[in-house]
Amino acid sequence: MTNISTTLPNTELLAKALTILKETFGYGQFRSLQEEVISQALAGQDALVIMPTGGGKSICYQIPALVQDGSCLVISPLISLMKDQVEALRQNGVSAAFLNSTLTGSQQRMIEEQFMAGEIKALYVSPEKLMTRDFFNVLKSAKLNLIAVDEAHCISQWGHDFRPEYTKLKFIKEQFPKVPVMALTATADKATRTDILNQLNIVHAKTFLASFDRPNLNLNVRPAQKRVETIINWIKKQPDESGIIYCLSRKSTESLTAKLQAQGIDADFYHAGMDAQVKDKVQERFIRDDLKVVCATIAFGMGIDKSNVRWVIHHNLPKNLESYYQEIGRAGRDGLNSKTLLFYSYSDVMQLKQFIEQGEQKELLEAKLQRMQQFAEATSCRRKLLLSYFGEQLEKDCGNCDVCRNPPEFMDGLKLAQMALSAVARTQQKVGSRMLIDILRGSGRQDLFQLGYQNIKTYGVGKDHGFMEWQHFIGQFLNLGLLEIAFDQHNILRITDLGKKALYGEIEVKISKPESQEERKQRLTPTTPTKKAQQTDALFERLRALRKRLAEAQGIAAYLVFSDATLQELSIHRPTTDDEILNISGIGQRKADQYGREFINEIITFIKEKTLEGEKIKGATHLVTFELLKDGLEPKEIAKKRNLNIVTIFSHLATLYEQGQDIELSSYISKQEQNQIFEGIAKTGETEQLKPLFEHFEQKMPYDKLRLGLAIYKREQLLKKG
Repeated sequence: MTNISTTLPNTELLAKALTILKETFGYGQFRSLQEEVISQALAGQDALVIMPTGGGKSICYQIPALVQDGSCLVISPLISLMKDQVEALRQNGVSAAFLNSTLTGSQQRMIEEQFMAGEIKALYVSPEKLMTRDFFNVLKSAKLNLIAVDEAHCISQWGHDFRPEYTKLKFIKEQFPKVPVMALTATADKATRTDILNQLNIVHAKTFLASFDRPNLNLNVRPAQKRVETIINWIKKQPDESGIIYCLSRKSTESLTAKLQAQGIDADFYHAGMDAQVKDKVQERFIRDDLKVVCATIAFGMGIDKSNVRWVIHHNLPKNLESYYQEIGRAGRDGLNSKTLLFYSYSDVMQLKQFIEQGEQKELLEAKLQRMQQFAEATSCRRKLLLSYFGEQLEKDCGNCDVCRNPPEFMDGLKLAQMALSAVARTQQKVGSRMLIDILRGSGRQDLFQLGYQNIKTYGVGKDHGFMEWQHFIGQFLNLGLLEIAFDQHNILRITDLGKKALYGEIEVKISKPESQEERKQRLTPTTPTKKAQQTDALFERLRALRKRLAEAQGIAAYLVFSDATLQELSIHRPTTDDEILNISGIGQRKADQYGREFINEIITFIKEKTLEGEKIKGATHLVTFELLKDGLEPKEIAKKRNLNIVTIFSHLATLYEQGQDIELSSYISKQEQNQIFEGIAKTGETEQLKPLFEHFEQKMPYDKLRLGLAIYKREQLLKKG
């Protein structure tokens, strides 16, 4: 048997799917398109799913696997990704496993037997494993309810990470025609989507295209000057956050790492030329939050399901927008605000063009690089440009990119361009940008005088502008195509045909104004957080430390306990009961049972400490009283310690008793007083307000007794109903 049909109507299956979503994964509702994709799978139909990184693709095939009889086969190209997803499923109480080269023969045989017996709901395999004859026989003996092809862009020659072994997957539909196939990827343009459908032989599959917009990602592009200094400052402003720095070469990953380590930054490098065990160790340390920063080539990251990467930096320009989008997508997978920074220089463009010249598909790759360059040079909303590349239109500017936050102020740059172009011409186009700036500013450097450049007409004409300003101007002249760099001739500058037109005043030259240090300082100065925000941040750090301790005890990645998004919700809402913690997104029953009490205790301890320090935490004052009561203090002692009225303390005890806390009230109210108050409630019908009861007893029954009696009455009524 290879296909499982179900007798349940689709509506009942979807209801079951929603229950599993809440109880197993801890989410109250589906994200965009998830329900539609799941319905397609439950109806036995094929699907192509394009969702951004962090959009919830895995739920689309994991839920159908759990709702129906049988198992789901997941084809994944990356060992590390398999391991992460399997561990995450197991944390949620789902039976899952993977088959790859890291397992021994006996381990693989045991998993295959469990899979054929239906004991594994989700099995992850590599394309290579899938192609073996022995495993094909395993599949024929298993009960498949779905086949998922993850990272499906790898199957297409038009994709940015083409893998030849993926092109053999067409046989899946031929051998298992009744099993629905779901192809999933985060990045695919129209040509790639069509190719995926053809390669997998699912041409009639429905395509589900989610929004590519990741509004939580803050997009920034900066010129490449002072990259290392900027990166060091960037990291030191957020020293406890995890981040990835992508570099163009293996050598640059190592040199940048050395510079960061020299500044006391917890960093390491990762590239394809390293020993496999060393690479695995770096990746494992990063996943488990034991390493904060990784300087890597693009070999790093695709297989990492780490949800709490808070920033991604591109030390160099990526070769296309697909790569850029996927790489920045590794930040903020949990939906929390995260930052991205791209350094851009014309030299990166030229180097990437040289790579293209040496490879195949030159025309296609050059066109993609040009779009990447246009993004980096954008003077309008970057997110609009990025989304339009994937066929999605954003109606309004995003407000969360550097251009939107600080629209450039443009100026007439023709005169400045003519100064620079004239100087290049008068040196017979034999100088680089550094020498050009020194000529324009009238520098007295010795080699300049030895070459006689102090005698040309343009020497010193630009002395009114600083060195950094001229770097800013020349970078724009390069981007506008007025100048080009001859990399094969020691990086000298050459005037282009367009530059000649500017030199003779035949075209307009519009450039953005450089930013002064004071303007930059004002723009980047963070606002002072509110007292409530400071409390939330402090509790978040406490919970993050607890999460790490729990993860280390189990030998798993910290985010597999709870994501940063879940920690943030915990620090904002501060649940203090078992029921309340189940209302937190990302906490299902399994995780609540496993970790809930420890996080609740940490929250209560935090509330107690802050309240006793004099800080006000809304809705938490009764919990502080409860903690002091557990410490052995009597109500009068608590009132004195907290400088509160004794009636207020008894009110806290009543609230805690109503909430089901284990508090003995008989020491504070006799059975006779309880019965009197119960009679008063019966006569007045009042179960909420104390004043009518106070008047009923002619002001002879104290308010603290009335409050306690009312609490006992309410709890007894609740128990009777239950």
